[in-house]
Amino acid sequence: MKRAAKSQITMLFILTISVNLMFAASAFAFSGGGEGEHSFTWKDWLWPIVNFLILFGVLFYFGRKPVREFLQKRTELIEKSIKEAEEAKAIARKTLDEVQAKLKNTDSEINKILENSKQAGEREKAALIAEGEHIKEKIIQQAKSNIDFELEKAKKAIKTEAALMALELAEKQIKEKLGQKEQEGLFDEYIKKLEVKN
Repeated sequence: MKRAAKSQITMLFILTISVNLMFAASAFAFSGGGEGEHSFTWKDWLWPIVNFLILFGVLFYFGRKPVREFLQKRTELIEKSIKEAEEAKAIARKTLDEVQAKLKNTDSEINKILENSKQAGEREKAALIAEGEHIKEKIIQQAKSNIDFELEKAKKAIKTEAALMALELAEKQIKEKLGQKEQEGLFDEYIKKLEVKN
């Protein structure tokens, strides 16, 4: 940083000397007038050079610090801008790399999500089928139980009906063959048998 500032000050110094020497040379060239040949001596060059050196000294003495500060601030500003630009470039590069990585991973993530969804769907399908089979088995078992219950109920009803019909038929046949007295005796005997069973 200091080296760059020194080289800029040196360039400014050389430029200032060159410009002043050109002005001094042109002033001497035009000051000859129309009086014929005039030869230049050191004396003729001495005062303009002294004037130039005084001017340069004053400019250097009073302008050195502001020029140095200006150039230093300018250098710092440029270095800061370069540093910020490099940081911005690094951040942009990092962001670009992250985005590219995400884009590369996006296809694999989509495929992974699709595969997971298919597997979840297959598991759900299998679970639903198994649950349906379980419910079907329950319904079949319940239907069989209902059928068995109704069958037993019907058998009992048929047996009861058959027993009643047999009883009526037997009673009718007995009435035809037995008399009133014998019928009452059988009836009492049957009631006694029923009472013993209960």
